[in-house]
Amino acid sequence: MSPRISWEGVFPAVTTQFHDDLSLDLDATGKVMDALIRDGVSGLIICGSVGENTSLERNEKIAIMETAKSVAAGRAPVLCGIAEFTTAFAVDTAKEAAKVGIDGIMVMPALVYSSKPHETAAHFRSVATATDLPVMLYNNPPIYKNDVTPDILATLADVETVVCFKDSSGDTRRFIDTRNMVGDRFVLFAGLDDVIVESVAMGAVGWVSGMSNAFPREGETLFRLAKAGRFAELMPLYEWFMPLLHLDARPDLVQCIKLCEHIIGRGTALTRPPRLALLPHERSAVEGIMAKALRSRPVLPDVGLKAA
Repeated sequence: MSPRISWEGVFPAVTTQFHDDLSLDLDATGKVMDALIRDGVSGLIICGSVGENTSLERNEKIAIMETAKSVAAGRAPVLCGIAEFTTAFAVDTAKEAAKVGIDGIMVMPALVYSSKPHETAAHFRSVATATDLPVMLYNNPPIYKNDVTPDILATLADVETVVCFKDSSGDTRRFIDTRNMVGDRFVLFAGLDDVIVESVAMGAVGWVSGMSNAFPREGETLFRLAKAGRFAELMPLYEWFMPLLHLDARPDLVQCIKLCEHIIGRGTALTRPPRLALLPHERSAVEGIMAKALRSRPVLPDVGLKAA
């Protein structure tokens, strides 16, 4: 484990906010970030999948980085997603993040191209060796079609800047397989909301969360209960949360999460094309899940979270 990071806990994948004309709303995006930190989350991921990275222009990504750096003001670490079509573009974006002073980067495989395992590893190696920033590698095979297996990860153990691995495959055995190969070389993060308790039980020390955008205190409480092994206390919370957490595993997770944020008053539901608003029956279903959740919102066990 690199001595330079102390990443643990819940890092919401922060949504990017837009004006009605779909131009970037930096002020609203900053307010979303500030509210999450005030509610006690452990860190922020900006420009991730939920932040609609691939629908943003380069200058917009830099502006979001600068906003996050300013808003966080050292209260919580900020990582920026790197999701580009080519290795060269990814290196450039990583260098921009370093210039801004972001605390780390979350690197996705090269997008669009379905790479072979050695190509996936080469992409990660090229980006990670081009920066001094600590790097979280991101695996999400259902979305990005490139599976970063423990075998691939093990080939990158010699790259000093690669310090963390986020797995969204949903296969919690990956955490054990990785440790069996390289011990505690990487800090392990869960990336899929609806297997978070299982992931923590298998060794994940952090959670890049989608639905914690709408329910940050519930997310951080659930994570801390799981970390402490307080399973009897967490089960009612997990069962309450699960219908919402399932939304993070859908292809339209961004629309679902933003709609939930909108309903609870934390942001707008607007997404940029190609992401379109949920169809009426889909929206009604999500609204129904939210209505039931808000009616039965549980009293949270004490895990040491400061008062909101």
